[in-house]
Amino acid sequence: MKFLTRWLVIMAALFIAAMIVPGIHVNGNWVAYAIMAAILALVNATLLPILKALSCGLIVLTLGLFSLVLNALMFLLSSWIAQTWFNVNFVVDGFWPALLGSIIVSIATMMFAGERRHRSDED
Repeated sequence: MKFLTRWLVIMAALFIAAMIVPGIHVNGNWVAYAIMAAILALVNATLLPILKALSCGLIVLTLGLFSLVLNALMFLLSSWIAQTWFNVNFVVDGFWPALLGSIIVSIATMMFAGERRHRSDED
């Protein structure tokens, strides 16, 4: 259930990012968003933690700003995978649209699909 919720949130965030960010173009229906959301979730779950561990020093040195660069690169990679392997027309024109798109997806995922911790009466 948690995966399905996260996938739907990423799908909706990609739709919003494609509407707002000028450098993100999608030619297709909801299937393009669904495939791109699945690819982005898979890339973020597998490759992103490895890259963050390898670039930990740079992330600390830049006070976390390099994480934004890594997220944008994962967004670009996911778009490339969607276009090349799955023939999905989810096109990201460059780094800056990828950065803005990844920020939109990150904020939406944090707000709607993140872990919610409720305080219990025992605290």
